[in-house]
Amino acid sequence: MAGSQFAYVRNFELPDPVLPNVYMVVRIDGKGFHRFSDAHDFAKPNDGRALELMNEAARHVVQALKPDVVLAFGESDEYSFLLRRSCSLYKRRASKILTQIVSLFTSAYVFCWSEIMGKQEELKYPPTFDGRLVAYPTAKEIRDYFAWRQADTHINNLYNTTFWALVHADNADGLGERRAHETLKGTVSSEKNEILFSRFGINYDKLEPMFRKGTTIVWGESTPEEEADAEEDAAAGAGEGPMKSQEKEKGNRSRGAPELRTLHVDIIGKEFWTAPSEQPGRRVEKAAQHGAHSEGTEAWQDPRRVSSYQGLGLRALER
Repeated sequence: MAGSQFAYVRNFELPDPVLPNVYMVVRIDGKGFHRFSDAHDFAKPNDGRALELMNEAARHVVQALKPDVVLAFGESDEYSFLLRRSCSLYKRRASKILTQIVSLFTSAYVFCWSEIMGKQEELKYPPTFDGRLVAYPTAKEIRDYFAWRQADTHINNLYNTTFWALVHADNADGLGERRAHETLKGTVSSEKNEILFSRFGINYDKLEPMFRKGTTIVWGESTPEEEADAEEDAAAGAGEGPMKSQEKEKGNRSRGAPELRTLHVDIIGKEFWTAPSEQPGRRVEKAAQHGAHSEGTEAWQDPRRVSSYQGLGLRALER
């Protein structure tokens, strides 16, 4: 077919390679997600399960495109993926990379729906996402990009938390959506915090970190505690018959092997982007890998998701 008389039509395809040796960021956004969230009765202002479903879909993308995708950040119905400077995926063709990531994310979102949302929650119609790919020349622009997205997370969440508190108030004091918008029009952060605390007893800083700071997914390294656990598990399993695949993987983990971390931490400040040796004295907690969480808590409430993140952003930039 390639050598037929019709092959000339390929000449109409435009090459779209991204410049070499620059970072690429793909940001995807849910299309029509106001309607989608209403149709599926997502809790407002934040539905923890719906956000965790976004996280699970993003983890699938990062794992599937390892080692090229080195960092991801998500809030609400959007996710951003950072591709390393040396990425050669699809010969750096922008259209191919963009469509691959959007497709991977969307299919994973649908595939994981029942697992995260529950089998009783029917997916009523297919979700859709659009996306864009932007090239950034240096690490400074990358840090500023992710700072911009996390600042947006805070601004949106503070507004939405205050807005829905006003809407959901008791009938005697409750406001309709239109009046709630009017009440908040022109207010600054301090005024919204005052409304939350004085009228509803809500301390914004005590809300779930995932809601306030979004979710960061990044490759890390095994901590000494994890390596010790792996050695203990391997020793305990010796002579007890075949191990499960997960146990075998854990027992065979090599020192310093990269592990996928899910975090709800500050990525605007320096700690995430500064090597640990430059910030001594912090205790290393056991990392929160993949979607795992402590027994008795929701995944996004696991305390390991807010610890041991020094230098992970810097490591991502250097991969």
